[in-house]
Amino acid sequence: MGKQPVRMKAVVYSLSPFQQKIMSGLWKDLPSKIHHKISDNWISATLLLGPLVGTYTVLRALQAAAEDKNDHRAASAMGRRPARCYRQIKNKPYPKSRFCRGVPDPKIRIYDVGMKKKGVDEFPFCVHLVSWEKENVSSEALEAARIACNKYMAKFAGKDAFHLRVRVHPFHVLRINKMLSCAGADRLQTGMRGAFGKPQGTCARVSIGQVLLSVRCKDSNSHHAQEALRRAKFKFPGRQKIIVSRKWGFTKFNRADYIRWKSEDRIQPDGVNAKLLGCHGPLANRKPGRAFLGTASN
Repeated sequence: MGKQPVRMKAVVYSLSPFQQKIMSGLWKDLPSKIHHKISDNWISATLLLGPLVGTYTVLRALQAAAEDKNDHRAASAMGRRPARCYRQIKNKPYPKSRFCRGVPDPKIRIYDVGMKKKGVDEFPFCVHLVSWEKENVSSEALEAARIACNKYMAKFAGKDAFHLRVRVHPFHVLRINKMLSCAGADRLQTGMRGAFGKPQGTCARVSIGQVLLSVRCKDSNSHHAQEALRRAKFKFPGRQKIIVSRKWGFTKFNRADYIRWKSEDRIQPDGVNAKLLGCHGPLANRKPGRAFLGTASN
């Protein structure tokens, strides 16, 4: 460290008057607030590499580095851009890939809440929260709606009396072109040149009639499930509708058909779903007079 000032002084004398003039002019262009941020190492690097690659090139690189630092400081000071800026679907899907890196993790990490291992016969009632607009729904809104619905159902129906499922996933990446609003911002940025932004967050692309949330529970807790979805509806933009399903739980079978097939021994439970046994299989496994397989068949 004791020899460094001597080397710097020697290099300063080796610079031409034109290079010294450029160096002093560009140093004045840098904002006064970030002068103290530029350490002696940067200055020594400029003086050492200046005669080799050109002082102008090195100082421009230092100015770009200072711009990145100032940009990061201004972005960290301000909050997240409101989701209403990204509400309308105007472009193609932009998922996370090897071409789109550095995407922050979505806020929602849990999509199934409650008694998700309960059988299909435990919770016959099902109600959906359906989107009535074509829009983008941020991952923050999905997480807020999940928390609101889960808290109400756990308080009034019981934490063992329901199964909540989030039906949409935030795969679409949102970008932001950070713009500075401080003094001297016109010196540090180039406006709309190179305006392809950096990833800021994720959202789900939702169409009309698409289910956002689904809750299955017992018939005795049906009013609690509808009220929970009503409270979760306030966390989303646009319009939504609460629709009571005609199906049995999360299955694709109507309630009347499910009860009839269950009495005929044609329904085989499969977790939260069910299988309908049809007319396929070996004839040796069929019961006499039956055109379908029984539940005990392999």
